[in-house]
Amino acid sequence: MVKKKQIVWEPENFELETKTVWSFPDRGKWATHDAKYRGNWSPYIPRNIILRYSKENDIILDQFVGSGTTLVETRLLNRRGIGVDINPETLKIAEEHISFEKENTGVAKLYQGDSRDLHFLPNDYVDLITTHPPYANIIKYSEDIEEDLSHLKVPDFLNEMRKVAAESYRVLKKDKFCAILIGDTRQKGNIIPLGFSVMEVFKEAGFKLKEIIIKEQHNCKATGFWKTNSVKYNFLLIAHEYLFIFRK
Repeated sequence: MVKKKQIVWEPENFELETKTVWSFPDRGKWATHDAKYRGNWSPYIPRNIILRYSKENDIILDQFVGSGTTLVETRLLNRRGIGVDINPETLKIAEEHISFEKENTGVAKLYQGDSRDLHFLPNDYVDLITTHPPYANIIKYSEDIEEDLSHLKVPDFLNEMRKVAAESYRVLKKDKFCAILIGDTRQKGNIIPLGFSVMEVFKEAGFKLKEIIIKEQHNCKATGFWKTNSVKYNFLLIAHEYLFIFRK
């Protein structure tokens, strides 16, 4: 008889982050979380955001839901999660992750939709936004979905993120928070400050900037290859992302 594996539902010895530098060498494998989906964020990030900036039964939105990491946490923390993604194949993965059975958990609902047009959500409806958009033209999450922002180069990506910021502002309640994780990129040897450009886009939409958090990156793909090239071609590896906390 094969013994059924016991699910661990909570991170061990979890403590809420209190500083502006976050580092999670252990990505977190509790509940249904895994690191198989390329580019997904550590569940420690949405857990910290949700616990700090919302309360039980609040409505939490992730409009780039990906493999569903945020919504797993909304369920575990007894919130009402809404996940949106343009890619139906991605939503199947998210559905698998959020469809666990556990007592005293919140609910989660998935929508196939565009982060630039959340027409199915009313104005001033959401209590917290916490999301991790695709990096401009770095990881392509689909082959032929025209609306997929991961296909766009930096200037076009920023133009479309203005629409994302406007919709985020519209659906969020007044005095509530919007958390965005985004990093920089490098082109022709020079840094493209994508993170701060996205920050300015959200400020232009009307948001106030509450916090800038530096999130250290670990276990990046092809690290050995890039270490060699870093020395050979004299550039530093990007080993951080920015977590911007905005307030409406």
